[in-house]
Amino acid sequence: MDIWSDIACPWCYVGKARFDKAVEQLEGKVDVEVRHRSFELDPHRAPGDTAPVVDMLVKKYGMSQAQAQAGEYRLGDLAKAEGLEYRTEGRDHGNTFDLHRLLHLASERGLESEAWQAFYTANFADEASIFDRERVIDVAVAAGLDKDEVVAVLDDPAAYREAVRADEAEAAALGATGVPFFVVDEKYGVSGAQPTELFAEILEKAWGEKRPAITTITGADGAEACGPDGCTI
Repeated sequence: MDIWSDIACPWCYVGKARFDKAVEQLEGKVDVEVRHRSFELDPHRAPGDTAPVVDMLVKKYGMSQAQAQAGEYRLGDLAKAEGLEYRTEGRDHGNTFDLHRLLHLASERGLESEAWQAFYTANFADEASIFDRERVIDVAVAAGLDKDEVVAVLDDPAAYREAVRADEAEAAALGATGVPFFVVDEKYGVSGAQPTELFAEILEKAWGEKRPAITTITGADGAEACGPDGCTI
């Protein structure tokens, strides 16, 4: 399962929780390997240019402050329904390119899942802004990454740049214009924070096609075989 997401995307945060529940429900029935992929919702925003989320929504979509804040409250309720914390007021929005570069570092260190979840929580649940260099370092280290490596990546604009761009190029080639975007076995694409039931249905379908049920051909009646009660003689 490839999942294209952005740390700044609330629907990615909610959608991943729903997907995780589907995987949990199918434990023992399907084997799911997840690969997180990079997607920037605001790639042209300059690094360091942050703004309150509500102000960003007003400017980008032309809605009123009240409408933008109401949307945040609605997202908070939806997140809570999935067992997630969600800060509905006072969150910041900014460029996520450096976060994605660090997430590729985390993937190389076997900490992909931990880092994504840590950044999601830092952005949507914690009071401190994730768009602050020292805060980013603290969150990355808490997720298990080495501080010196984290600082080195942040100090080198070229580090993992091409890895991020490759993810984004592949998303564009697949026709993904928004996130979350899920691709199962390079065969089925699922767009948006779909219900847990739909994720479970797609996973079972893909698993069934990958490992089809065996059709037993019995052949002649009375063919010898061994069973729980012993062997036919």
